[in-house]
Amino acid sequence: MSFLNSIATWYVKKRLSQINHFRENPAEVQNEVLKGLIHISRNTEWGKKYEFNTIDSYKTFSERLPIQDYDDLSATIGRMLKGEQNILWPTDIKWFAKSSGTTADRSKFIPVSPESLSECHYKAGKDVLALYCHHHPDTQIFDGKGLIMGGSSSVSEYNNTISIGDLSAVLLRNVPFYGEFFRTPDLSLALMEDWEEKLDKIAHATYAENVTNMSGVPSWNLILLKHILEITGRNHILEVWPNLELFIHGGVNFAPYRSQFEKIIPSQHMVYLETYNASEGFFGIQDRQDTRDMLLMLDYGIFYEFIPAEELEEDNPAAIPLSEVDTDTNYAMVITTNGGLWRYLIGDTIRFTSLSPYRIRISGRTKSFINAFGEEVIVDNTDNALQKACDETGAVISEYTAAPVYLDDNQTAAHEYVIEFEKEPSDLTRFTEILDQELQNLNSDYAAKRSADLMLKKPKLRSVPSDTFFNWLKSKDRIGGQNKVPRLYNGRRYVDEILDFIGKHRH
Repeated sequence: MSFLNSIATWYVKKRLSQINHFRENPAEVQNEVLKGLIHISRNTEWGKKYEFNTIDSYKTFSERLPIQDYDDLSATIGRMLKGEQNILWPTDIKWFAKSSGTTADRSKFIPVSPESLSECHYKAGKDVLALYCHHHPDTQIFDGKGLIMGGSSSVSEYNNTISIGDLSAVLLRNVPFYGEFFRTPDLSLALMEDWEEKLDKIAHATYAENVTNMSGVPSWNLILLKHILEITGRNHILEVWPNLELFIHGGVNFAPYRSQFEKIIPSQHMVYLETYNASEGFFGIQDRQDTRDMLLMLDYGIFYEFIPAEELEEDNPAAIPLSEVDTDTNYAMVITTNGGLWRYLIGDTIRFTSLSPYRIRISGRTKSFINAFGEEVIVDNTDNALQKACDETGAVISEYTAAPVYLDDNQTAAHEYVIEFEKEPSDLTRFTEILDQELQNLNSDYAAKRSADLMLKKPKLRSVPSDTFFNWLKSKDRIGGQNKVPRLYNGRRYVDEILDFIGKHRH
């Protein structure tokens, strides 16, 4: 182990005692976080409106402040985009993370404060490495570089002191100087706007580097790795980067991509580490290698509340603090952050896998589900069922989306899947049968609707050509790490758009 690697490893591991502290004292740490957020924001416009100076308990906080989503905050954020300050947060907001979440038409602009950068996102980046180094004491990760593809950023059209960009671009634009010693490619390449040109230039600029780790969304990194193999003529990535040992991923479920990564990185020692990082904050890190659940990070300036997902449609759904959750419920996550988000419904749903310490798995989106017939199918169900079908038929999926087929005079109600296979199943009929049966095993509501074919028939599958999803996103000018294919949608919009796109571009 080199001297530099030894020093860097020692430095990041200093955080382990603090991580253990919030593991062992979650209620105390969360109460201190909430108290600090309220105190520092008491003289903001929001703080005066809700009389933060008289909030003395979680009960008062939860009764006084409403739960909000982005639509509720959009007008306020619009003022901030024009340069108004001290509205939601006391320090100046100069950066906004642009996020679409899915391929929805309207973007979200999430305020990024100096505190959310230093005490949340960058702190989390060091924690990822601290936990990894703890579990892999012989790591040589700091002897090489980490490959990070950023998004792009621009000055706000409303105020030239305000900048907007993908979260990855915001982070790279503000990264401490010492971070530049450990990453590749050059910032000018990492932040290019044209993703096709960017992928090509990054591939050419990095294949000769000693890359020991990568970070980012699986789909875009996979495209980059395949392109590197094309231009180098190598058989697998370890012939290009023999010291590659870690891929830190997030944004989408990794399960559909794992077999593709394992094929082009043929090493039993390669580590795939999941994180839960969003424009609104950094929430979870996989802290054990043998399971994909993530430790909920409790000292990043984020206070957590949870709403049982089944109660979201009620007029005034009640949120509960972390101390009241259980492992049997699918929760929508509500956050209050050091970026100025107050009781903000982020749009993700999670399940707790452990309460001591608190560990979670992402189960889906509050608006990414199919419930056209009372079946309440979530992304966690379909991801697992499709993986089962892949395992038993030798298939590999690149991308997929699904939607309901509505009951009418000419059709029988069902779910329709549009799937882009990296490797086709040996038997598509059997693949469909396994998918259907596993969904019934995982979801009793779906099973009830499938009973005797009375309501729902078997799923309908459409296998589409390679690069369909990429080309569709490109046609919508939605190429980039923050743009994702919606896995499920409780309507026909995306499936019909993709099928129509295929029809128009069929040669």
